[in-house]
Amino acid sequence: MRLGDRTLRKRGRALARRRGVRIGALVTLLTLCGLVILALVRDQTGTEGFFVGLALAVAPVPVLVAVFRWVDRVDPGPWSNLAFAFAWGACAAALVAIIANSFATEWLTTATADPSGARSLGATAIAPVVEESAKGTAVLLLFLFRRRHFTGVVDGIVFAGFTATGFAFTENILYLGNAFGEDKLLGGTGIASFTVATFFVRIVMSPFAHPLFTVLTGVGFGLRTIVGGRHVKALRVAAPLTGLLLAMGMHALWNASSGFFRPFGFYIVYALFMMPVFGLVTWLTIWARQRDLRMVSDVLPAYVAAGWLDPAAPCALSSMRARTMARDFAGRTYGTSAAKAVTEYGRHATALAALRRQAERGAVPAADFAARERELLARIWERREPAGHALLHAARATGRFWAPPPYMDYSGFNPYRL
Repeated sequence: MRLGDRTLRKRGRALARRRGVRIGALVTLLTLCGLVILALVRDQTGTEGFFVGLALAVAPVPVLVAVFRWVDRVDPGPWSNLAFAFAWGACAAALVAIIANSFATEWLTTATADPSGARSLGATAIAPVVEESAKGTAVLLLFLFRRRHFTGVVDGIVFAGFTATGFAFTENILYLGNAFGEDKLLGGTGIASFTVATFFVRIVMSPFAHPLFTVLTGVGFGLRTIVGGRHVKALRVAAPLTGLLLAMGMHALWNASSGFFRPFGFYIVYALFMMPVFGLVTWLTIWARQRDLRMVSDVLPAYVAAGWLDPAAPCALSSMRARTMARDFAGRTYGTSAAKAVTEYGRHATALAALRRQAERGAVPAADFAARERELLARIWERREPAGHALLHAARATGRFWAPPPYMDYSGFNPYRL
C-alpha cells in the first residue's frame, strides 16, 4: 500500500507540474499578445486617443459580463475559464485580426488599385473569416481541454460570449481612438463629432454584435457536446462547423451593411436581420437554461433513490428561485460557509446530471464517466449536511417538494449505491 500511495503521489506531482507548465505558457502567450496589441493600437490612435478609446470602450464590458454570467447560473463554471476566454478575445484573437486584416487590405489595394473598394471588400470577405476563426479558436480550446466544464449549449454560449466581449473591447478602443483623432484633426465637436457617432453605433446600438456572431459558434460546439452515438456522428462534426459558418455569414452581412448598402443599409440589416437573430439567440439561451433545469429534475431522482441525495434536492435544484432561497436561508441560519456549501452542492449536482445525460447518449466514455461520477458524488456528499436543510426549506417554500413515488424503481441505476 505504501508503494502504491507513493506512486500515486508521484503521478499527482507530475501531473501538477505539467499543468503548471501549460498554464505558465498560456499566460505568457496571452501577455505577449496583449503587449503587442497594446502597442499596435496605441500606434494607430496615438496616446491621447488610446486612453479616450479605452475609457469609452470599457462601458459595455461589465454589462455583457454580468449578462453572460447570469446565463451561466445553472451550472457556473470556474472564473479561470471565463478569464481565459476574455483574454483570448482581447489579446490573441484581436492581434491575429489586426495583422491579418491589415495584410489583406494592403494586398487588395495593390491588386485592385482602389483603396476604398479594397477596404470594403476586406471588411466584408476577409475580416469575418479571420475574426470569427480567431474567436472560435478559444471555444475550441475550451472544448478540447476543459471538457468537463463544457457540458451543453449554455456553456458554449457563455464561452463564446466572453471571448467576443474581450475582442469587441479591444476593437472598440481602436475605433473610438481613431474617431477621436479625426475629431482633433477636423475640429469635430458635440453631436456632430466622429467620437459621439462611433460611440452611439458601437456601444449604444450594437454592443451585442460581436457576441451575437460568436455565440453561433458556441451553440454549434454546445450541440456537439449533447449528441452521441454513431448514427449522429456526422451531426457532431457538422454542428460546430455550421455554427462557425453562420457566425461568418452574419458578420459579413453586418460589415457589408455599412460598406456597400449605403446610406440606409445599416439600419435595414439592423432591423431585419440583427434584431431577429438576437431575439432568436435570446430565446435559445433561455430554452437551454430551462432544459438544464428540467434535466436536473429528470436525472437526479435516481441518485435520491440510491441514497446519495436528499429527496428535496431535485425539486429545489430545478428552480433558480428555490436555489437562491436555499442559499439565502443557509446564510442567515448557519453562516457564509453554509451558503457557499449550498451553492457548490447545486453546481456539482447539476454537473452530475449533465454527466449522466451525456453518458446515456454515448457522448462520454464509460471509464471517464465512472471516474467523474465518483468525484462529483464525493463532493456532493461532503456538502450534504449543510445543504440538506436549506434545500428542504426552499423546496417546501416554493411548493416544489418531490419524493419518488413507490412505483418508481431505480434499483441498479447507480453503481455506487450506499
